[in-house]
Amino acid sequence: MPTDTTTITTTSPPPRFTGRQRLILLILLGAGFMLSVDFSILNVALPEVGQGVGLELAALPWIASSYALPAAGFTLLSGRLADLFGRRRLFLAGMIVLAASSLLGGFATAPETLLAARALQGLSTALSVPASLSLLTVTFEEGPARDRVLGLNGALLSGGFTVGALVGGTLVSLLSWRAAFFINVPVAVAILVLTPFLIAESRVPDRVKLDVPGAVTVTGGLLAVVYAVIERSVPAAAVGVVLLAAFWSIELRAAAPLAPLHILRRPTVKWGNYAGLVVFSMETGMIFMMTLYLQKVLAFDPLVTGLVFGGPGLAAVLAGPIAGRLIGRHGYRRVLPAALAVQGLSTLPLIFVGSGRAGLAILIPALLVSFFGHVTAIVAYTVTGTSGLPNEEQGLATGLTTMTQNVAITIGIPILGAIAASQTPELTGIHLALTVNVIVTLVSAVLVLAGLRPRTAPAATET
Repeated sequence: MPTDTTTITTTSPPPRFTGRQRLILLILLGAGFMLSVDFSILNVALPEVGQGVGLELAALPWIASSYALPAAGFTLLSGRLADLFGRRRLFLAGMIVLAASSLLGGFATAPETLLAARALQGLSTALSVPASLSLLTVTFEEGPARDRVLGLNGALLSGGFTVGALVGGTLVSLLSWRAAFFINVPVAVAILVLTPFLIAESRVPDRVKLDVPGAVTVTGGLLAVVYAVIERSVPAAAVGVVLLAAFWSIELRAAAPLAPLHILRRPTVKWGNYAGLVVFSMETGMIFMMTLYLQKVLAFDPLVTGLVFGGPGLAAVLAGPIAGRLIGRHGYRRVLPAALAVQGLSTLPLIFVGSGRAGLAILIPALLVSFFGHVTAIVAYTVTGTSGLPNEEQGLATGLTTMTQNVAITIGIPILGAIAASQTPELTGIHLALTVNVIVTLVSAVLVLAGLRPRTAPAATET
């Protein structure tokens, strides 16, 4: 019976990193952690931020949406640009944009300035994350070393979202919402200073050519689709579908396609990114549902809500390193669907929480298991989506996985929120949304398991 080529024997020695590799990890993982903190740091302070710049209550969601749109729309293009023009160059450009946009946001006095700053922060994420992730995947060879690194990356990514919420609340309480912007600047400057001394530029192809029509259609299509989900706009959705269909047609005929379709057809790329879409959208939606439950049903304030999520969230960070070992031992084909199943099954008890505070006895353990499965799934889908590809295509692969993450985070809350809003009372709507969450996640686990099953001998397909 064929076995997964990512499986290694238990007698293999654990990977050891040199001092230089550890410094590279510090820079790249630190940048990713900062950017994940940046995504969530303002979410707990939206009323204070809006009041500070005169933004109306109805427009507060755009503080998050203005970040999410460019983060999702430009990621695939940025990943390919990193392959073509240099990964370190794109990474540093992202850090420059982050520092400038954080200063702009910190000094903002008008809504337009604030939203422009958040949009530029989203663009910095689109530039930096695929470049930093592809620098990781080319610095550490495919196998145990890369699995361990991506495990650490997944742990810090998940921890960053949790820390962002906790730090955001602390900064706003002790200082001001402006501190949530300014905190990025010294970290970005330090990364800009250290990176050229530690990380070499990737090799640029001899004949660099950018697929401009493909870049325009895929970026416009993604922006339109994400906007359509945020605003529930049918015309924007139609425009997005047309542009993405045009992108697919262009890629079939382009001499140097932005996203070669042979990559998109690979089972690891296709099913890895599908899994990532489910992993992030369903977990983000579940957290939103439980936030409504804690604040609207149980009447807890935001501080208590943050503590309820913070404990399990920080504890689940330990899943990152464990996930790397599990993938090394059992292979991503087994670990990814199993982690999806854990995420789905741990959400199942939440369907039955009641209106009394005794529901916390179910909620907190379920969150701990769910976050553990979620972090493991993050690591597994990143390993899956970047496995078996040459170094010159790692920017595209990591751009795809990052795009999937950003799109999923953006659409999860509107979709489950709309399902919950269709029912009254509120708790009934929450239960219905969580039921859909569980069904989608568990069905997807089965589909991913079947989709990743080797069709031929692994030695011929996964080398």
